Amino acid sequence: MEVCKVTKTIVKVGLASCGVAAGAVPIYETLLSALKGHDDVEIKKVGCIGLCYMEPIVEIERDGKSIAYGKVDTELAKEIAESHALRGEIVQRAVILDPSSKACENERMDSQVRIVLRNSGLIDPEKIDEYVARDGYGALKKALSMTPEQVIEEVLASGLRGRGGAGFPTGLKWKFARGAKGDKKYFVCNADEGDPGAFMDRSVLESDPHSIIEGMTIGGYSIGSDEGIIYCRAEYPLAIKHLNVALEQAREKGYLGKNILGSNFSFDIHIKEGAGAFVCGEETAMIASIEGRRGMPRPRPPFPANSGVFGKPTNINNVETIANIPWIILNGAAKFSEYGIGKSRGTKVFALAGKIKKGGLAEVPMGMPLREVIFNVAGGIAENKKFKAVQLGGPSGGCIPESLLDTPVDYESINATGAIMGSGGMVVMDETTCIVDVAKFFLAFVQKESCGKCPFCRIGTKRMLEILERISEGKGVMEDLDTLLDLAYQVKEGSLCGLGQTAPNPVLTTLKYFREEYEAHIRDKKCPAKVCTSLIHYVIDPAVCIGCTKCARNCPVSCIAGEVKKPHVIDDEKCIRCGQCKKVCPVGAISVE
Repeated sequence: MEVCKVTKTIVKVGLASCGVAAGAVPIYETLLSALKGHDDVEIKKVGCIGLCYMEPIVEIERDGKSIAYGKVDTELAKEIAESHALRGEIVQRAVILDPSSKACENERMDSQVRIVLRNSGLIDPEKIDEYVARDGYGALKKALSMTPEQVIEEVLASGLRGRGGAGFPTGLKWKFARGAKGDKKYFVCNADEGDPGAFMDRSVLESDPHSIIEGMTIGGYSIGSDEGIIYCRAEYPLAIKHLNVALEQAREKGYLGKNILGSNFSFDIHIKEGAGAFVCGEETAMIASIEGRRGMPRPRPPFPANSGVFGKPTNINNVETIANIPWIILNGAAKFSEYGIGKSRGTKVFALAGKIKKGGLAEVPMGMPLREVIFNVAGGIAENKKFKAVQLGGPSGGCIPESLLDTPVDYESINATGAIMGSGGMVVMDETTCIVDVAKFFLAFVQKESCGKCPFCRIGTKRMLEILERISEGKGVMEDLDTLLDLAYQVKEGSLCGLGQTAPNPVLTTLKYFREEYEAHIRDKKCPAKVCTSLIHYVIDPAVCIGCTKCARNCPVSCIAGEVKKPHVIDDEKCIRCGQCKKVCPVGAISVE
């Protein structure tokens, strides 16, 4: 962690969405009350530092040291205020970050290279002066002293590729937009993050909105645009709030608007709120939505660089891509390209979720093996269970098995597994996860989110989902697996946009790496993970049951019978497989078969 040189004691409270959801607002109010009247203490709202599993988080900067506390409740908040903030006495039992000791989360933070997340959790996102104090808008000043072509060449030299999933070279995209002919050009930020389990972009927008504004302004200058649009889903109210505050502050300070910083360059940004359609993450569907039409993709060419918003040349980059830009311009392309491997340079932010010990955000150098990300950065599998697979790339991605855990995180290597990098959602599964159920979940998602324009996507994904549902109910036949593969390739080849072209990926990768689990559902009518309700049965062991009646009292359908202090029995025909009886049994007499 970086420490500001201040004389005051600074108390920071993480109030991004993850912090608020964990109860950080009462913590903030408790600290305000406990430290009221102490002018030598400043209490600040900050964004997410990435340790979402440790929220609420409170950080104290005092005496040249920065100490962070995790899982803070109101009682602990009072103690931290009185002991540490006022007297300088560290509450050791709750410390999670401390550079001078072996705090539990030091290693996680030390293993990262924070470029995109450089300010997240450190500054108040609603105060532009704090962003400026950390070299904010310095890159814009530098860019305005260069020609647009020089800026584009710097981005090209950095090796930055689109972090939205496709991995197209950002500088090349800007070059195309710069060279396109048109009296009006648009620079669009794609903040329509829609993958289940992904929250990288939301966190950056909430925690460091000025980095996006600065990156977009540099991009606008480079391609010759005077108008920027942030397409952000309305489901991100805190992100939109912080963006609106930041936009107004940037205008007041002269970083947006007419003749920025005394130059001949004028540029402004406004927000377009999306309704949450997954397909609008695709460029041409997003353009349609921005124009006020139904979000449906169109054939390309023409590409957005030549004909985008209202038919004008348009450049579209996602949040993470844009957040890299100020750092690259300020520090140089060579410094950025020091990180990464091969054609994948820089860092990648991942949203770590699923059956792991340490969920949250992490920014690691490109090329780090998946094994290191999951077992070191994310702390390994929760409850020390066995790793099964990791879903990378969201509904458009694929499941990567244990045998491929040494795959480096770079575009080419991940694509070779059948998955994709995607925007950075990483959902980890353990031995209790049914792979058929996972494929069914993601396919159901893309089937519902299909815009319906292409018959292969609209109908093909529906037929695939029906087959998966039959298999999970024990009604499948072996021929279904061949039919699934046939449909998958037809959907990939016959769909217009990326949603349809990648929709079969979860099915293709799970069939490739976990075919035996599909076959067990079909041939043996068994779910190896004991998840699919039609293929499992709850059984009470009479030798273990003590007849406490707890299971019977908690059964929602009254399917358990038995006398007090005598073994109970489950009526299998009535049982709905909710698992409540197993959860409440005090002696572990109930098992799943």
